[in-house]
Amino acid sequence: MSTQSAKQFPPAVVPDRLFDDAEAEARWRARFHAPRISVPEWARDAPEANVYASNASGVWEVYAWNRTTGEHRRVTDRPNGTLYSTPSPDGAWIWWFDDTDGDEFGSWVREPFAATAGSKPEKAVPDVHDGYQAGLEIGAKIVAVGVSTDDGSELFARIGGETRRFYNHPDDAGIAALSRDESLIAISHSEHGDSRHPALRVLATDGFEAVAEKWDGEGKGLSALEFSPLPGDQRLLVVHERRGREELLVWDVRADTETEIELDLPGEVVAGWYPDARALLVVHFHDGRNALYRYDLDSAELSSLDTPAGRIGGAGVRPDGTVEYSWSSAAEPTAVRARTTGGTDAILLEPPGERAPGSEPVTDAFVEGVGGRIHALVSRPSGAPEGPLPTVFSLHGGPHAADEDRFSAYRATWLDAGFAVIEVNYRGSTGYGSAWRDAIEGRPGLTELEDVAAVHDWAVRTGLSDPAKCVVNGASWGGYLSLLALGTQPSRWAAGVAGVPVADYVAAYEDEMEQLRSFDRGIFGGSPEDVPAVYRECSPITYVDAVTAPVLVLAGDNDPRCPIRQIENYLDQLGGRDLHHEFYRYDAGHGSLVIAETIKQTSIEVHFALRALGLR
Repeated sequence: MSTQSAKQFPPAVVPDRLFDDAEAEARWRARFHAPRISVPEWARDAPEANVYASNASGVWEVYAWNRTTGEHRRVTDRPNGTLYSTPSPDGAWIWWFDDTDGDEFGSWVREPFAATAGSKPEKAVPDVHDGYQAGLEIGAKIVAVGVSTDDGSELFARIGGETRRFYNHPDDAGIAALSRDESLIAISHSEHGDSRHPALRVLATDGFEAVAEKWDGEGKGLSALEFSPLPGDQRLLVVHERRGREELLVWDVRADTETEIELDLPGEVVAGWYPDARALLVVHFHDGRNALYRYDLDSAELSSLDTPAGRIGGAGVRPDGTVEYSWSSAAEPTAVRARTTGGTDAILLEPPGERAPGSEPVTDAFVEGVGGRIHALVSRPSGAPEGPLPTVFSLHGGPHAADEDRFSAYRATWLDAGFAVIEVNYRGSTGYGSAWRDAIEGRPGLTELEDVAAVHDWAVRTGLSDPAKCVVNGASWGGYLSLLALGTQPSRWAAGVAGVPVADYVAAYEDEMEQLRSFDRGIFGGSPEDVPAVYRECSPITYVDAVTAPVLVLAGDNDPRCPIRQIENYLDQLGGRDLHHEFYRYDAGHGSLVIAETIKQTSIEVHFALRALGLR
């Protein structure tokens, strides 16, 4: 065994291997090492010029693909990886976001799409200061970029070699969409004081005067997806939630008219335009799974593209009408596919190297809770014996996200280790309607854990889970929930694993990025000064003395979302008690893009749980 030094805190144990069986050991590692690739994004006016992200080098980096020559090349090469990139409309440049060791604070740089000897990335908009991302739109004549700092949000436009700040506000705002003829720009803002339910404003780029506003009122957000791809067509595709779930509307900004698109589908949807602007590519989410549809705007006809059940990780329509998309399921690894207008569906891109070994499927559980029906995804290890199993309750981050029927090397490792895995789409999750998502307002954390408790009761009652061998784990918001669960539900948990968590909410608020402070004010009902009792009631550090189970915490030194100081505060108090706990600290931000580091952290987590439950 080797150990990781972590200042004065007890270091986490890093196992040399998880499994004695060589085949099992090779299989779980192979799932992480298997190269993966995102759906390519092509340049608007040069669709042969594409960029994508891949981990083929062992680190998630940006790649360029010239479809004419077939050449693929790695664009970025940074120790902690690079994830955000986009091509310029003419395909001449690749833009990527340059931060420091995963801290998310930085600026957009660009470099030529065609590699040239000695070329280096240059700051794309030289006179815009560094900050957190708040949107980017690149046109032929206009570049609009948003920056967020502790002082609030600033939006800039660069036109004809000059940069102008056209918007600033203490509350959260961002660049949302640029019209095809570049005469209009849509921004998202929260001047009404609630960044979780934003409003929209459209400005004319010839003077940045407002030409249209849209806000649906308290608790009803609007999200601009994209303008029509046709020049002179000023229709903007928007997501609204007027009927209590996320649906679509088309807003003709110049005419100030709108058309709500009512689809006979349960769940929620997002969409993008077909190149001729006569149809929409709709991505449908319902009960943890996605499906693709084509919606004809003239006939209002909705037709399925017949994708199999699973998760769509991204999708777009090529100029010839081919739909390219990423798909996976819990059992089947991710693949980037292309579906032609004739209905042929085939693999588009195969990353180099071996394909990831498959895993087990998930099944659905629907459990009644105090707030309504809770949806959970349940996985059982292959060949598991009859009777109750050690179970890990894996709680997703966000909180406004959802667990899905998607391939996860992380989930598969827990299954290989003999754990059942239960993923709970608690209140706060997306895809189950606005009321479900917003039910945590005023009492975050504790509300979600009511749903986790109901699913835990169900799992024990049905004989799936051994009540003496239940582990709670998660990262980010899931890490926060895990620590809060250990302190408020100590009798339920035999161990807890918290990755990059919020542990001391008041200190976290003081140190986190302003975009998250704005989010917290919306979800808590104000700042810690405004509602101190709510922050105290909903903070894990309040309950640290009630924790009885072994605890593992993992954290990044450069994390702007769940900063390190507040985690150290929690560990300081935990260290004053005779309770087994371990800490793993790594040199990156809110997670790692380095595959070897991800493997290391996964092995630490699973090995810790096995030891805590007496299984190793």
